[in-house]
Amino acid sequence: MLRQSARTTVKNVVNLSYLKSTPFMLREVNMRKNFYSTPSINIDNKRPEPDEVLRNIASYVHNQGITSGEAYDTAKLCLLDTLGCGLAALKYDQPKNLIKPIVPGTIVPNGTKVIGTKYRMDPVKGAFAIGTLIRWLDFNDCWLAAEWGHPSDNLGGILAVADHLTRLSKATGGDEGRLFTIKDVLEAMIKAHEIQGVIALENSFNKVGLDHVVLVKVATTAVVSKMLGLTEAQTVEALSQAFVDGQSLRTYRHAPNTGSRKSWAAGDAVSRAVNLAYLVKNGSPGTIPSVLTAKTWGFYDVLFKGKPFTFEQRNTFGSYVMENVLFKISFPAEFHAQTAVEAALKVNKELADLGKTYKDIKSIRIRTQEAGARIIDKEGPLYNYADRDHCIQYMTAIPLIHGRLTADDYSDEVASNPDIDELRAKMYCVKDDQFTLDYHDPAKRSIPNALLVELNDGTKLEEVVVEYPIGHRLRRKEGVPLLMQKFYGHLREHFKGDVEKVETIMQASTDDDFLNMTVDKYVNMYCD
Repeated sequence: MLRQSARTTVKNVVNLSYLKSTPFMLREVNMRKNFYSTPSINIDNKRPEPDEVLRNIASYVHNQGITSGEAYDTAKLCLLDTLGCGLAALKYDQPKNLIKPIVPGTIVPNGTKVIGTKYRMDPVKGAFAIGTLIRWLDFNDCWLAAEWGHPSDNLGGILAVADHLTRLSKATGGDEGRLFTIKDVLEAMIKAHEIQGVIALENSFNKVGLDHVVLVKVATTAVVSKMLGLTEAQTVEALSQAFVDGQSLRTYRHAPNTGSRKSWAAGDAVSRAVNLAYLVKNGSPGTIPSVLTAKTWGFYDVLFKGKPFTFEQRNTFGSYVMENVLFKISFPAEFHAQTAVEAALKVNKELADLGKTYKDIKSIRIRTQEAGARIIDKEGPLYNYADRDHCIQYMTAIPLIHGRLTADDYSDEVASNPDIDELRAKMYCVKDDQFTLDYHDPAKRSIPNALLVELNDGTKLEEVVVEYPIGHRLRRKEGVPLLMQKFYGHLREHFKGDVEKVETIMQASTDDDFLNMTVDKYVNMYCD
């Protein structure tokens, strides 16, 4: 049976009359020639130079200093805000359970300390834990361009490695590890922001179905490689491993599959990045030089529809992204809805002034950008927290009903109010071309939304347009005091009753010598 099957298979593949009439060697040569004549198959084994993108990133990380005072000032705000959001996530059971050690009770000597907990972990697991906490509430910084994302996600890897290496250095008298200061962390953050953000300017990963955390993995790999003492060539090696590593699909961010993975995807990305950097440090798995450009097998052909990355807006790395990053100050909401929430609060006040409420609303038109319509315009049932904080109608309904939007407003308890879905059903989104142009305009980078409300009695309220959220660079002066209040509020809520601890952290965080403090000393303040 096996012999007969094999003969049948050969007949299906090879013309036997051709074999009988052609000398054996000539037949073999011709068959090999035909097989390898496909343009997409490369049999030339000569190693090329590493792809230019890899070399440029590695050179930036290793050779370029950061001199922008604005970038450092903004990075400090980003650090505080991100840590505060991480503490706030510990109110909820799911992230607390996700970050636990795999083996209960594990304590790693000189390990990374996880903020708000008693955990001491290896830097790979520590990166996952910190990265998951700081992203869970979707309440800190954001970057919007052709690709979206949260550059502060990279702090999960940066802080885990800096804290561990500093503790290791102190424990070994400097024989191992390295002392990292807060300034070192800020510099790594600026560079990670820049790598992620500049690639995102013109290159849309979402349009090919990939999640933006691929850029978190790449950026964290780059800066952590230098932190671990790798050479520039080794950083290229690590970056090639990051690009060839399996990339996350966006499935978990969109209807009908939105779920909590979006809240720990960045934690997964930074832990992978730290692991890859350590693999290069410890075992040198080898550079994959044309990981992006290789025909058939490279990132561009396999995952990017054959298109190479473009960098027309910015063809060099500096500190542009950190200087222009967006902060979520007022609302824990997907950033494309921030201005819609602000507009809804204004409508809520106007209704109150008219002696009316959300119950008097007949319809609501939401004018939004193309990106907002694609990501968060959602009809039908919402099944969980993650579903709700990625639905522009839900995020608009809550402030119209309650005059607020907090993390707790995504809970099942709040969402059980039938008035929310009734109000959602009265809303519809339209994409506005000018809003979309302004969204992509490097001079504006606005995130506009507009609400047009019609009441049951036929009255149409004046359309409320909000172009720039309070966390935008153009509103930085207005936003910074509120951002510090937000940070202070997170500290007070987490460290309930420990006024001294809260004030100690605030004092250290605003001290003139803050940048020179070692990382471990500062992290200790956040730990139980």
